Amino acid sequence: MSVVALIGLGGNLGDVRSRLDAAIDALDATSGIRVVARSRFYRTPPWGHVDQPDFINAAIAVETALGAHGLLDTLLATERAFGRVRDGERWGPRTLDLDLLAYGDEVIDDERLAVPHPRIAERAFVLLPLADIAPEAVLPGQGRVTDLLARVNAAECIPLA
Repeated sequence: MSVVALIGLGGNLGDVRSRLDAAIDALDATSGIRVVARSRFYRTPPWGHVDQPDFINAAIAVETALGAHGLLDTLLATERAFGRVRDGERWGPRTLDLDLLAYGDEVIDDERLAVPHPRIAERAFVLLPLADIAPEAVLPGQGRVTDLLARVNAAECIPLA
């Protein structure tokens, strides 16, 4: 049995576009994960701490045989493999950020994982890439991706060639 999961990717330190490409390839090469859709890259302003470089963000859809927590563990291991150090600072600069945004139509809220991601509806940098790959996806408790995107200001999020 496989589930379609939606994953947000981002970073703002170093050669981010190459690192995102490599992380997507690494996930696709992982047993139990197959990348089935991929968004454009977007240049986006920082969220939270604004005194840092702009981010590059994207999203992918994967078919996975992994459970939600197993997929989360794989995402965290991939971040570490690409130089991410989680030092407790929220919204700070990072080499790579992989967020499990949705796992099928499941709602999970425990000490390790909350899906759908609780702040998707506030974030143009998440919704724009999601709209590229899953515009009609309905996120339980939040709504349809295109409807959520229509409610946020995405003017500063620039698609990259």
